[in-house]
Amino acid sequence: MKKQLHTLLFMMLMPLAVMAQDNDFGMNYSAGITKKIDKKWSVGGELEMRTCNNTQTFSRFSGAVEGQYKFTKWLKASAEYKFLYDRRNEKLNEMSTYRPSYFTPRHRVSVSLTADATKGRFKFSLRERWQYTYRPEKTTERYDFAEEMWEETVVRSKAHNVMRSRFQVEYDIAKCKFDPYVSVELFNSMRLEKTRLTVGVEYKYKKQHVVNAFYRYENSNEANDEEDANMHIIGLGYQYKF
Repeated sequence: MKKQLHTLLFMMLMPLAVMAQDNDFGMNYSAGITKKIDKKWSVGGELEMRTCNNTQTFSRFSGAVEGQYKFTKWLKASAEYKFLYDRRNEKLNEMSTYRPSYFTPRHRVSVSLTADATKGRFKFSLRERWQYTYRPEKTTERYDFAEEMWEETVVRSKAHNVMRSRFQVEYDIAKCKFDPYVSVELFNSMRLEKTRLTVGVEYKYKKQHVVNAFYRYENSNEANDEEDANMHIIGLGYQYKF
């Protein structure tokens, strides 16, 4: 009877491993603030929350601080630190062990260089970003099918570098506060890890309030070490500038 129950449990958990490459749907919510110090320098911060599993599960909470320096009208640089509290997916190791989902902190530092050019009502921009993420060691639990018991397990710390290249096109509609845009972003670390396609619109009110709404598709390219699912995302963001 025990063997039959274990086999049944295994069959019930198998979809968790398969879901890693299935499409998922989630929401991104963010709110930020930007302070212009002078013509070249500005600083800011942002809070973000994400959901997954068809919006039923929280997948990330994060907070970031950023500094930006403008070299010329068309070239600027920025540096950012972000603290993330992420949900890691369930992990099933065939008939050996099962580890439930859990939340873990991560630390992320990035440096970006952005160039842009305007042609008529179109604005083109190219951003190159180096990103370093560190995940501390984490102690959690897993179920050992052979021993028929729960046990503590240590998820080792991990550091990850990635280059992110984003090309974006914006359009300034005459006498309209809505500015649509499209972008494509590639995540590379010795191989293509992720492709991000975004279509959105920005609404500016009195130069201080900016509301951003977008649809995004993220393709993990089956090369992501974190086994993230391909995602369809609806995002809503607010930015206050002063």
